[in-house]
Amino acid sequence: MNPTFLVLANLSDTARQAARHAAALGAGLHVRLALLHLFHNPVLDPDLVTLTTHRAQRSRAETAAALRAVHLSVPAEVEVSIGTLPNAVAGAVLRCNPLLLAMGLSAEHNLLDHVLHNQALPALRATHLPLLLVPEAAPPPRRPRRVLIAADAEPFKLNAAACRLAPLLASWMASYTVVHGQAHAQHLARAAQMALTNVRHSRLLPAAAPLDLYDEPLLTPAAGVLHALAETRADLLVLVSRPRSFWGRLFHRSVTARVLRHAQVPVLLLPAEAPELPGWMPNMG
Repeated sequence: MNPTFLVLANLSDTARQAARHAAALGAGLHVRLALLHLFHNPVLDPDLVTLTTHRAQRSRAETAAALRAVHLSVPAEVEVSIGTLPNAVAGAVLRCNPLLLAMGLSAEHNLLDHVLHNQALPALRATHLPLLLVPEAAPPPRRPRRVLIAADAEPFKLNAAACRLAPLLASWMASYTVVHGQAHAQHLARAAQMALTNVRHSRLLPAAAPLDLYDEPLLTPAAGVLHALAETRADLLVLVSRPRSFWGRLFHRSVTARVLRHAQVPVLLLPAEAPELPGWMPNMG
């Protein structure tokens, strides 16, 4: 059975953009898309919940038809769900066992922050699946040719779901560049080589894939990533999301939000395993 990407979809142009990019990224693996549309997020008023349910049932066919009308390069199925986003995503994950989740991001800053904290982060945390975020300003979808990977000198281990993406990245036949975060000048060369080694050891990339290094020791993390995106002309950014270490804190603070506000390419967030330390609890809030 062909692998599946689960796309959080609605009838907006941003969601259509995300679906088209997901299709382009997965075309080499002959993926199919599952387009999940959340009709309504019920409030506590039982009467309103009942009314919303009836409205959703009447409009399921219309919504599904509108989503199917989106021109996609791979097969797609539509599901219209009623309820909360976590429950809808959890149910869809159980049914179709997707390789990754995908969603579009509006350029509006307040809405972006809301989506990151109330949809993207909870989805990543609850499902432990890779998450593809497609900015509104992303160019027309195509297979990635230049991929930028943000890494530091601390080792990481991708979780099982992220490791399943190795065939997907191999199907792109892209060139890869590691952008290395800040380091003290006297340790920069060693740290940069460790960053390259960590990416190699993750087994995310084919063993023979070209892997270059881009150093940004003088800029802030967000500015360094954005500068590297521009300089390398990358058409996809990969970030590792883990509970500890410099890059792990990106997704839980504001650096990733800053990158996403200005990045004009899709961003792929890869979850890493938490370290097995006695008494240590990850801060995922």
